[in-house]
Amino acid sequence: MFDDLSQKLDKALGRFRQRGVLTEPMLREGLRDMRRVLLEADVNFKVARQFLERVREKALGEKVVKSVSPGQQVVKIVRDELAALVGGEGETAVNWSSAPPTVVMLVGLQGSGKTATAAKLGKRWVRRGRPTLLAACDLHRPAAVEQLVVLGGKAGVPVHAAEGATDPLAVAEEAHKRARQEKKAVLVVDTAGRLQIDEPLMDQLARLKALLSPAEILLVADAMTGQQAVNIAEGFDRVLGLTGFVLTKMDGDARGGAALSIRGVTGKPLKFVGTGEGVDALEAVEPGRIADRILQKGDIVGLVERAQNVVDAEEAEAFQKRVTGRGVFTLEDFLSAMRQVQKMGPLHQLLKLVPGVPRDLSADQIDPRKMKHVEAIILSMTPEERRKPEILNGSRRRRIALGSGRPVAEVNQLVKRFGETRKMMKQMSGLVPSL
Repeated sequence: MFDDLSQKLDKALGRFRQRGVLTEPMLREGLRDMRRVLLEADVNFKVARQFLERVREKALGEKVVKSVSPGQQVVKIVRDELAALVGGEGETAVNWSSAPPTVVMLVGLQGSGKTATAAKLGKRWVRRGRPTLLAACDLHRPAAVEQLVVLGGKAGVPVHAAEGATDPLAVAEEAHKRARQEKKAVLVVDTAGRLQIDEPLMDQLARLKALLSPAEILLVADAMTGQQAVNIAEGFDRVLGLTGFVLTKMDGDARGGAALSIRGVTGKPLKFVGTGEGVDALEAVEPGRIADRILQKGDIVGLVERAQNVVDAEEAEAFQKRVTGRGVFTLEDFLSAMRQVQKMGPLHQLLKLVPGVPRDLSADQIDPRKMKHVEAIILSMTPEERRKPEILNGSRRRRIALGSGRPVAEVNQLVKRFGETRKMMKQMSGLVPSL
């Protein structure tokens, strides 16, 4: 997400970071580089122009702060303006209804990812204590209802579906009644995909809006469409008065132009981004955190949220009791922890969320296959060897290497690193009451 934009913008900002003194010609030259970077990232040209103008005005009017170089001040201004491009303070928060259920309508083109997004939103809100019902109102696409039922099952969210139904408004009305009867906090309505220029189908959405009075009307758009997503947004906004956007497939969009352009063109904020195919792969947008990611400053809050979404609380508690109870961290514990990390997503994505981690790591250094190799080595050990790695002599290590299909050197390296990790765990257990 934002990979290409991040790398190029970092180079452009390097011009400022290296300056102890910043003159207007230097600023003008640096902004010219940034303009090229933004346009290459498919940011709307009007949005890019206004963004750079605000940066220029603030940079020229900025008072010099002691201990902060002019270049660092420019970077801070760019960071704040990037955050403002995504959404203002409080804009990206969900509008919850005072009288449940809060109705959330998902609209957009066919194939944009509305059905998957409905399930992801449902799981997110159920995890946060907001019982949710999904309404299968896409009656045009073959198997759309069945898809939502399957995804709802995976997400652990009930789905209201009417077999053989042909009227999406009737289904929506029944779903709304059910949500009230079952005291659901949220009703997510999955609608059929349509072009913004298809007047009959857009009129159907307008009638659905009048029927449900939704607190949120979110346009679900494919981030890979770039500037076209902005044009689509304008069409839907004219008819429905959108409250925000969800961009899907952000994990495959290295440019990020749509994410930075939508609010600038429509005035409506980006509220969620889809980062993968799994039902957990959805992130709420916090403008400051998005800006930090673009400027390669990491996102530790996003990392914690990923952990909360995938780590089973009971399993984590059992892990803690095992380790603290016996006071020993074993290779079995190491394997369990590693598997939990793998659930959080691709390693290269996780590293980008950690502040201070270099972004120029080689592919070999973050090769996800290495974790599989480690797993194979540990599984090739006997239970006793996993619990007592100190008994791993030369012959045992050769047997493990043969069983895992990895070189003896890798087995030795794993045992050495594990020893260092275990030593660190012992030191930590002496500093805090529990791990």
